[in-house]
Amino acid sequence: MIAIRCSALLFDLDGVLINSTPAVARVWHRWAVEHGLDPETVVRMAHGRPSRTTIRELLPNAGVDIDIDREDREVEHREMEDLDGVVLLPGARQLLNMLPPERWNIATSCTRPLAEVRLRAAGLPIPKTMITASDVKIGKPDPEPYLKAAAKLGFAASDCIVVEDAPAGVRAGKAAGARVIAFLTNMIRRDLEDAGADWIVENCADIAARYDDNGLQLSLSLR
Repeated sequence: MIAIRCSALLFDLDGVLINSTPAVARVWHRWAVEHGLDPETVVRMAHGRPSRTTIRELLPNAGVDIDIDREDREVEHREMEDLDGVVLLPGARQLLNMLPPERWNIATSCTRPLAEVRLRAAGLPIPKTMITASDVKIGKPDPEPYLKAAAKLGFAASDCIVVEDAPAGVRAGKAAGARVIAFLTNMIRRDLEDAGADWIVENCADIAARYDDNGLQLSLSLR
């Protein structure tokens, strides 16, 4: 066990609070096959990043014969339609119940409509201050999402702790100046360590939180 203090927690969504990995994998697998790409590579690239970033990298000649906006809308539509298996991850509800609403936020690579659909499907509240791909110019691993998520709560990112499961998100949190707790939901320990994670745990069930006049005190069960 280790005890740490911070002003607020900034959560990624998929792979941290909810599990939408099966649905995401199905959508991107189908998209990869339709475009003659390797599904395993595409699914791995898509995790934890804005969909249009993945599409642009995979279809470098998109400006010639592919409409990136159309492709992005189609992927989003499919993800909003496929909610089978979108569920809470262990400990997520319990951890959020320990936190005052003004002491946590979400910064996700989903668009706002997709994030809201998934939160409702999992039965979680939608933070008024949530930052999505719809709210930033540059997505993870750029620090913009976490800088904005912290600012919405009135804190500097350096006073917050980011909770992530993807290397791109870990790098975004570190670049924002935050400390980062990483989950072993979808990635191996080595990838998370290489990205700069400060602590590694299994999931939200390994985090306990208490609020007092000095902010949040967290207790982590390290893995």
